Amino acid sequence: MPEPTPNRRGRLKVYLGYAAGVGKTYQMLADAQELAHTGADVVVGYFESHGRSDTILKAQGLEIIPRRQIEYRGAVFEEMDVDAILRREPRVCLVDELAHTNVPGFGREKRWEDVLALLEHGIDVFTTVNIQHVESLNDQVWRFTGIRVRETVPDWVIKEAAEVVMVDATPQALINRLLRGAVYAPEKARRALENFFKESTLVALREMALRETAHEVEVRHVTPAIFDEPVDGDQGGAPERPPAPPAARILVYLTADSSTPLLIRRARRVADYLEAECYAVLVYREGELASTPPERRAETERLLNFARNLHIETRTLEGADVANTLVEFARLQHITRIFVARPRYGRWRWFLARNLIHRIVRMASDMEVVVVADRGAAPPR
Repeated sequence: MPEPTPNRRGRLKVYLGYAAGVGKTYQMLADAQELAHTGADVVVGYFESHGRSDTILKAQGLEIIPRRQIEYRGAVFEEMDVDAILRREPRVCLVDELAHTNVPGFGREKRWEDVLALLEHGIDVFTTVNIQHVESLNDQVWRFTGIRVRETVPDWVIKEAAEVVMVDATPQALINRLLRGAVYAPEKARRALENFFKESTLVALREMALRETAHEVEVRHVTPAIFDEPVDGDQGGAPERPPAPPAARILVYLTADSSTPLLIRRARRVADYLEAECYAVLVYREGELASTPPERRAETERLLNFARNLHIETRTLEGADVANTLVEFARLQHITRIFVARPRYGRWRWFLARNLIHRIVRMASDMEVVVVADRGAAPPR
């Protein structure tokens, strides 16, 4: 495998949509064709046509790297051949469906990890993703649609992009395309209209995509053209800006409650908006860690890994008093905002002074304590 190209990291361009059929892949191919006509070395690492004739036509003339075949449980699957792309060393590589999960045994688990490998080797990447696959928005999407999206991309991967382009179409135009058979075959189109392609759902997803794109533009301020040649000794990386001191420092209190992933996503999203550092903290009482059953340890380790995957720094603490240990750590780290999950016990316990959340609020009087409720859960009795 070739070594990473020194002094130059590839640049990422993300085509963001809100549903299948808005034209992300088509626009990516159109831009690639225009770039290839200027003489740039462009290849297609992976793209899905879904049988759409206009998309297939738009890919003609571009070099397509053959996929790698993987056998799994008696069936043969095709994945993007990252090693072949690295050997080919193009200037630009097109990679469709960023949130895709690779077949077990392929190597990297997620396609976004494959994209990071290409970037590390100095290859610029065009890629596509829908807003419902952005990790921190997973809970909002579930509330809007009733569907839990399982394939997600960490927010920090999107923030790696030098450019984010929203590919838009009105919900009614998209539904008309679906009815004409331009998105899916008739049976799949019928199912889609009953689920993700309800007009109210599409309106909500589109608004979410518009807000996300506006935010991405705002945090980048002025984005240089993605394929500018290096000048005056510049090695082609993104321009460096002196980091601003964080306006806030956020702590997430991890528990075994099923709403904890929601809590982590919410804190990560707030931290991104505030450009704040973020910690996820698990607290055991003294002696409790050694006696914790293996299955509970495995569950808490999954939570810690989930937080790490979102680029949240994690800590596991022990102390005689959970609230005191948590708040002392927060004060040492100059935390300004603590996120805790609303416990699922009866309302009457909220009035007890010894309630853990109340104790954290009282002890952390110099910080903001945000109690997050899982709106999808049954109300406490």
